[in-house]
Amino acid sequence: MKLQQLRYVVEVARQGLNVSAAAEALHTSQPGVSKQIRQLEMELGVEIFERSGKRLCAITEPGVAVIEIAERILTDSANLKRAGAEFANETTGTLRIATTHTQARYALPTSVTAFKARFPNVTLTIHQGSPTQLCALVAAGEADIAIATEAIANAEPLISFPCYQWNRCVVVPPNHPLLNERPLTLETLAQHPIVTYDAAFAGRASVDKAFARRNLSPEIVLAALDSDVIKTYVELGLGVGIVAQMAFDPQRDQHLRAIDAAHLFESSTTRLGVRRGAWLRGYVYAFIELFAPHLESAMLRKLIAGESGSLYAV
Repeated sequence: MKLQQLRYVVEVARQGLNVSAAAEALHTSQPGVSKQIRQLEMELGVEIFERSGKRLCAITEPGVAVIEIAERILTDSANLKRAGAEFANETTGTLRIATTHTQARYALPTSVTAFKARFPNVTLTIHQGSPTQLCALVAAGEADIAIATEAIANAEPLISFPCYQWNRCVVVPPNHPLLNERPLTLETLAQHPIVTYDAAFAGRASVDKAFARRNLSPEIVLAALDSDVIKTYVELGLGVGIVAQMAFDPQRDQHLRAIDAAHLFESSTTRLGVRRGAWLRGYVYAFIELFAPHLESAMLRKLIAGESGSLYAV
């Protein structure tokens, strides 16, 4: 049995039984993947995949168990390498953060600046995307941590922790009639075309839910992944924007005005997720504490390893 064979099996399952896609992701050939999987099945004495001709069509019952164990073995193997690297040199390496544009642009800069001052020789990489994409990056070991809203709470195989709560504001051009509404209501807001976040973002669900409760169907004229894109189109007069409160900066957004909308929508929680059982370098825990001081390293290590304790983890 080889680790390579386990990687092939896990990747085929991850790619929806598409052997060609798995081979491409692993930078190898399709026949090589198929051959190694067959050899592993012969060694184990069970079929991991059901076949229809040459095509894989399902995962067998023993295959489910094999893949689960293989994922653990591969995680432990990666952890061994990282543990060795950490003890060899704790001040160099790479911290890979998967996060949304809003978090990267407005929530992370203070923590990133403090982290780089403390660990100048650690390379920091930020991957941006939707919460679903971020979770996939962490699950695949391509990122160390994911930072997003509630959508990562139930993502497997991640464990996530609450960082902070936030709400929204409505952004409009100067002299817009909504600036005279005191207080702003959902009914009045629904009379205007709206520019806001894409439905892939958990924060959007709170907006949709608030309107639905009042039987309102606002016209969403544009949905975007990026707060700055939303504000750009508001400036162009496409509609009024609904963005995270943190995404409005009076100094930078001088051509816009913000109206507090916390009374209209439920607050959302930004969460930080890591892969269960992952070995994280010491500087990763240091960054987490800089970003969310209540997430103490000692307790996090236990929770991520699957030991008892509580930090409101999910």
